[in-house]
Order: sequence, then C-alpha cells, then structure tokens
Amino acid sequence: MGENNKGNLHYLPPGFRFYPTDEELVVHFLHRKASLLPCHPDVIPDLDLLTFDPWDLNGKALGEGNQWYFFSRKTPERLTPNGCWKAVGIEEPVVSSASNKRVGMKKYFVFHLVGEAAAADVQTNWVMHEYRLSDAAAASTSRSSKRRPHPDYSKWVLCRVYEHNSDNDDDGGNELSCLDEIFLSLDDLDEISFPEPHALKKSYI
Repeated sequence: MGENNKGNLHYLPPGFRFYPTDEELVVHFLHRKASLLPCHPDVIPDLDLLTFDPWDLNGKALGEGNQWYFFSRKTPERLTPNGCWKAVGIEEPVVSSASNKRVGMKKYFVFHLVGEAAAADVQTNWVMHEYRLSDAAAASTSRSSKRRPHPDYSKWVLCRVYEHNSDNDDDGGNELSCLDEIFLSLDDLDEISFPEPHALKKSYI
C-alpha cells in the first residue's frame, strides 16, 4: 500500500512545518482522501497499521519533529509484529470552526509490548491519535465513491503517532505534554476523557 506516496515524503517546501490542527487533518486531508479528491501537496502516505511497530515509522510515514502521520485502513484489531495499540478514554468529536458541525472523530491509543517482545504486557511511551470521518461524512463520501470504479475510501483513518520523551519536550514544538503526563503517570486509563489539545501552528518562510 502507498507505494505511490513514498517519493513525496521529502518534497515539502523549504521552511515548511507540518503542524496541522485536528480539524485540518480531518477536513483537508482525510475527507479529501475519502472523497477521492487530490490533495496538494500529497505528502501523507498510505501504510498498513498492522505491519509497523511505531519505531519503524521513521522514513515511511510523514515525519515532523517527533510526530509521524499516515493513512491506514480501519481495522478492529491493532496488532503489530511486537505489540498492540490499546485504546484509552473515549472518542472525541472534531468540530469545524466555520460551521460548528462535527466533521470527524478522534481516539487515543497507547502502544504496549506483548508476546515475545516482552515477558508481560508493557506500556510504552508511544501514543497514537486516530482520526476518522463522522458517520454523516463517511456516508456522503461512500455514496459519491460508488459512482466511480474505485475502492470505498471512506474506510480510511488518519493516524498521528509520537513518542513522549521528557528530555525532548522542546523538540519539534510538541504541545501535547499534558496528555503525555496522563498517559505515563496512570495505570488504568480506560475511563479517562481527554481534553482537546490546543491548535498547533504552521510556520512558513
């Protein structure tokens, strides 16, 4: 999957910083992907979430600072060669700033080492935000795609993966450290509802 995207990963304009908001990820990237519309620049690749452990994403997903972005197919299980992504908290709505309507959903995951990679289930510092279209948006793109000889791209999700490292809190402008501290300080995260991180800014030359 995504062989046609890999050549685009290193062709961002000089000085470009890829720090999109949740709304921008859903509206300008995931929605266009589901609607089979071109996205310029076409920099987020298609990857199989089940194929890669998070530390293998460097050089394959779109990297910015200590964060990696990629599209993947929806899957009920999120097992990788050496572990699994476990959901924490509940899904949160992603709302359009222009219309105040729900355009997508966001869910949090933490990576655990399991099986031969660890003697027991071990929680790591790797965190994933998984974005999907809201049910109404997915239904709309699905109806549109049925008129074309293409797969149902409404089944895609967009993933943002990063590793928390307290020694590198100022690296890459990552402003999600308050959530990271929750992930790393508590053992039972199933009932936590997470606040929406404030918008991250783009900077251009």
